[in-house]
Amino acid sequence: MAEPLRVLVVDDETALANVIAGYLHREGFDVDLAHDGLTAVDSARTNRPDLVVLDVMLPGLDGIEVCRRLREFTDAYVIMLTARDEEIDKIVGLSVGADDYLVKPFSPRELIARIRAMLRRPRATAPAGGSACGPVLTFGDVDLDVESRRVTRAGAPVDLTRTEFDLLAALAGRPRAAFTRRQLLDEVWGPGWFGDEHVVDVHVAHLRAKLGDDAAEPVYIRTVRGVGYGLSTP
Repeated sequence: MAEPLRVLVVDDETALANVIAGYLHREGFDVDLAHDGLTAVDSARTNRPDLVVLDVMLPGLDGIEVCRRLREFTDAYVIMLTARDEEIDKIVGLSVGADDYLVKPFSPRELIARIRAMLRRPRATAPAGGSACGPVLTFGDVDLDVESRRVTRAGAPVDLTRTEFDLLAALAGRPRAAFTRRQLLDEVWGPGWFGDEHVVDVHVAHLRAKLGDDAAEPVYIRTVRGVGYGLSTP
């Protein structure tokens, strides 16, 4: 019998954290709680959660800095909680490695649904359509090793989050395709994901920055006007 998945809930509102933990326990998850940023980082190092539910507004380290530190040693899924429905909160959170965000107040059932959809995403498999390309997908001077989940550009390693890697692998797996945002959400986030399609744009922008790409004249990832994105291939 497989061990239950572990979730770290980080929120300084103790009552809300306990409510979330209660729902997660009933869904069969093991749950750890933290109420400040430093405790959250220490707990993640010790307990190695599969997923972190992380509030943006925390005492000590805020959620953005916690997420940045988590990405130094774990590829756990991260859902950020924000009390403000402001675009900058979402963009900054996603840019430091969060996988999704949810605006307070929210239904605990919606959170559970997001978590279930996220955990259905494969951790280390080739993207749909990518198996025929072999274990290493190459475009330009970029090599993407599906099995080891490593990316290099001109021989130098490129440090990607799990979501960034999955997104790049989806594009590289079908190099001639023009993907809609919905198609990329289905391939990377899973067909059960029902959040804002804007999340794709944020992760593409972050991918371009890490690859040294120029959105105006992209070498690696092109914008397909009125559709979405595709790989820039000769």
